[in-house]
Amino acid sequence: KCVSTYTPVMLLSAGEAKNLGPSSGPNRLRDLCTFCTISLDQEEVYRTKVYEKSVSPFYGEDFYFEIPRPFQCLSFYVYAKSMFQIRDLPVGKVAIRKEDLYKYCGKENWFQLQPVDPHSEVQGKVHLEMKLNELITENGSICQQLVVQIIACQGLPLISGQNCDPYATVTLVGPARWVYKHFEVILMKKTSDPQFEETFHFEVTRSSSYKGRSHFHVEEEDIEKLEIKVELWNNGNLAQDVFLGETRVSVKILRNDHIHRAWYLLQPKGNGTKSKPDDLGSLRLKVTYTEDNVLPSACYTALRNLMLKSPDVKPISASAAHVLGDICRESVGYEALLPVVRLLLHHNRLLPFLTSVAALELENTQEANTIFRGNSLATRCIDDMMKIVGRSYLTVTLKPVLNEIFESNKTCEIDPVKLKEGDNVEVNKENLQGYVQKVFTSITQSSSSCPPLMCDVFRSLRQLASKHFPADPHVQYSAVSSFIFLRFFAVAVLSPHTFQLRSHHPDPEISRTLTLISKTIQSLGSWGSLSKNKLVRQLLVIRCFLDEISSNVSKESSGVEDSFVLKEGEVHKRAQGRKRIGKKNFKKRWLRVTNQELSYHKQKGKEALCVIPVKNILSVEKLEESAFNRKNMFQVIQSEKPLYVQAGNCVETNSWIEVLSQVSRCNPGRLSTFHPSAYVGGSWLCCKEPNESTPGCKPCTATVLANIQLDIDCDRETERIFSFFSSNRSRLQKMEGVYSLQQYKIKTGQMYFLNTHVCDSSVYVFIIFYQNVLSPLLKKCFLSIDVTKTYEIIANVKSFQSIQDISCLIFSFTQKQSTV
Repeated sequence: KCVSTYTPVMLLSAGEAKNLGPSSGPNRLRDLCTFCTISLDQEEVYRTKVYEKSVSPFYGEDFYFEIPRPFQCLSFYVYAKSMFQIRDLPVGKVAIRKEDLYKYCGKENWFQLQPVDPHSEVQGKVHLEMKLNELITENGSICQQLVVQIIACQGLPLISGQNCDPYATVTLVGPARWVYKHFEVILMKKTSDPQFEETFHFEVTRSSSYKGRSHFHVEEEDIEKLEIKVELWNNGNLAQDVFLGETRVSVKILRNDHIHRAWYLLQPKGNGTKSKPDDLGSLRLKVTYTEDNVLPSACYTALRNLMLKSPDVKPISASAAHVLGDICRESVGYEALLPVVRLLLHHNRLLPFLTSVAALELENTQEANTIFRGNSLATRCIDDMMKIVGRSYLTVTLKPVLNEIFESNKTCEIDPVKLKEGDNVEVNKENLQGYVQKVFTSITQSSSSCPPLMCDVFRSLRQLASKHFPADPHVQYSAVSSFIFLRFFAVAVLSPHTFQLRSHHPDPEISRTLTLISKTIQSLGSWGSLSKNKLVRQLLVIRCFLDEISSNVSKESSGVEDSFVLKEGEVHKRAQGRKRIGKKNFKKRWLRVTNQELSYHKQKGKEALCVIPVKNILSVEKLEESAFNRKNMFQVIQSEKPLYVQAGNCVETNSWIEVLSQVSRCNPGRLSTFHPSAYVGGSWLCCKEPNESTPGCKPCTATVLANIQLDIDCDRETERIFSFFSSNRSRLQKMEGVYSLQQYKIKTGQMYFLNTHVCDSSVYVFIIFYQNVLSPLLKKCFLSIDVTKTYEIIANVKSFQSIQDISCLIFSFTQKQSTV
């Protein structure tokens, strides 16, 4: 009952499609461009770019996002776009129910496209109550009456981006699908969660003496063959009503229950009966869905403390964090290290751990020119650290020049084999040189924006490299450039979408340009390559930059910070009511957030209608749906009236809130409370206070961050670490074979080894530590027992100096095991 379920995370990869379009068509969409959309139920959350005319387009886009609400189905729709059609033409879809996601998790699969039928696009559920009563008629005979109450619905879809106007129909259907009686439920306005609370009565048997034709001629033995059909519709006003879903419940469910009450998921029309679909093509997808169930914090204390001691363990290869990376390397690579990095980062223990694992890798590095070039535990941990703390650094440094590259779209191809007809290789070379120079200048002038933790790690790497290769004066720079250029900036230039620098993957031509720029940046960041080519000027500039980001001197910006766009897109904004006369309605606007201001415009590229300086933002919070009967709304609270904004979907809402919260997190005078609803009709809808200046009635959420460490949930990260340990327990137990330790015995405090050929003495430490401390700890960490003695044993691990110390510890442990 104490388990917390955290926001699920989805990683999607839309790969490619094959043979799109109906096989009976004359040209199978050869003349149409296509794109793919991703929907949670019926709410679109992402879409790919439109790709060239092809029946087998390659999308190649990845989407990573948190799912902020419950959902039933994940759907992928392929649409065809044509110049001669007003609306996009649906080609087909792939729908995966939530409970089936585990079947495809982490694997690439080809899915056959299914036809898109409006009557099959359903979501939500309905709450029903049914009971069977006996009635005594006027002449004393008995008949049966079926009472059906439609209580409420939840999760009905948005229609054209707005809450629907739902109504329901309740029908009693007989064995031969005869309709005996039909009722229509009252219309509810602008809500996805209507509360109907309406009751309907059906007389399902007749008295033997009654001859009226209005009663249903149903024999008592046929009652169980009846069923109740409930259909949900959206009132289209002047347009056609839209089917939202149906459910059918057999009356025989009342055979054992006098009253039956339950929630029913809405189903497609006719319970999803389908004819054999035409061959519409197929779609290759990779879906990874993660949902964490996290226990109370006290359950993780022992394991968390164990991980936090990792930087102090000598040698570092015997630490729990290092061992976790070793045992998970074959199954998930170094993915298991990310929660370790986040946990150590939160507790300010990451720097000593990175220093230790980097020193261990240097011990096995023989040549200076190969320093930190492989994919190792040390390089992966530093990579993860840079991605976590360097996100805003990339945005400041690369986003402006990347936007220019995408918008100008100049050809930069210099390979004669790949040149198109009419291309000039000299012009292309000038374009490429211009882009490279802008990227290079932006990077080498960004030292003042480099996060302090990255600077500390780079300084440590320089010192370790100089100590290990004292005869090479350049190795200290190679150690830093191999990370900041090759593993950070070059990767971000190549895949800007992965680092949230662009919303979509680039098209093939821009992708080729980014590849050429990235390769050049890698060459410039390679100290050996610069030395061989005698690029003295670039060497001096890069050396100065590397000195600045790896020195103890505090850095200050030399000028006014340039403005750059963090996020922009189309939203619906409610009029703020600055004028006494005028409707407070919702209008489409182009919302734009930079590092200095928030503005909205009538259209993209038009002059700003309103500008709000970032320093004036006091809070950014979600707005309750009941405020304006609209979903996906948030509010930007400032000293004047709040700005109410409706995003396109639930994922976009979270994205806007995150960006605005981050950019305004250090503002003075931030609010501690807010009103989750609006001030309408002379009072706040949430707390009914009549005074508009009344302080908020709800605490501000924790998404407003003072620093990056507060964005890390230690319990969630420790749960992930525990799951990796648990799923790889067999590998832990096999470590003695890996290190040539075949057998050992413990006998009255003495240790006897049949094979003592071991390459690393720390292996003794860990094997004994695992068998006698970690394994029991993993088994008992979720039980309410006194583990004080276990803590004492863990605390002694770092003081191991010899096998005799281990023997004494084991002997002590076996004596105290009963108390533990």
